[in-house]
Amino acid sequence: MNSIVLKIGGSILARLPDSFYRMVVNIKKMNLCQPVIVHGGGPEINKALQQLNVKSEFIDGLRVTTEEVLDVAEMVMSGSINKRIVSRLQGEGGTAIGMSGVDCNLLQTKAVDPNGILGFAGQVEEVNTSWLRLIMENGGIPVISPIGIDSNGQRYNINGDMAAAAVAQSLKGKLALVSDIPGVMETIAGKEIVHEKLTKEEIEAKIASGIIHGGMIPKVRSALNGLSGGVKESVILNGLAPEDLRKFLEGKQAGTKVIQTKEVQHV
Repeated sequence: MNSIVLKIGGSILARLPDSFYRMVVNIKKMNLCQPVIVHGGGPEINKALQQLNVKSEFIDGLRVTTEEVLDVAEMVMSGSINKRIVSRLQGEGGTAIGMSGVDCNLLQTKAVDPNGILGFAGQVEEVNTSWLRLIMENGGIPVISPIGIDSNGQRYNINGDMAAAAVAQSLKGKLALVSDIPGVMETIAGKEIVHEKLTKEEIEAKIASGIIHGGMIPKVRSALNGLSGGVKESVILNGLAPEDLRKFLEGKQAGTKVIQTKEVQHV
């Protein structure tokens, strides 16, 4: 059975309708695809850091993670957000299992920046897919908090988009980055449009010009990296329109597909 990894961005978590979770549960029940959720939590982490007077900054969309920031990120994502998503899936009739990348060495991780500028910001080296398959084969929907661990027991905060791409790559499945916008948007001739498809070259040009910026940078790069590592399809979808997820799985136009080149299109 094919899998689809749904990355739910922290910016949309509080606004996702019940119908989105119902769609995920139905995808599982109807055997359309095996869903796996990887979530973020940026806004709630920011709020908690402010309340605790802990400073935090970003470099190219990635959070500089000190030990103190890491503790807060783990508390918010693995403790609060993760279980909230599990509860909502089960409220729609699904069976969900919440876990972080620390559990069962699910996300085996190393530092993004060996020079230490980003601190304990991590990138996934390997995914323990046997545990994910065990959960899915027994009717469960895995819900993953992107906190990883290395062989020495050091924990890392992983960008959710990067974690989702790594999981999708390891499962050789599809990747849907779920946000609060209908895709990669751009104002052209005074009109805001959604790009149906973007290649690597187009993405890099739009990053250089500032059209793609902030948190969208790791999103589109994660989508690209996933494709080069075995992900079947990558797309950026609007979670406020759950029908877009169904359309994508049915091969219809929805969101912004990220493709390697115009000649080699993943359709």
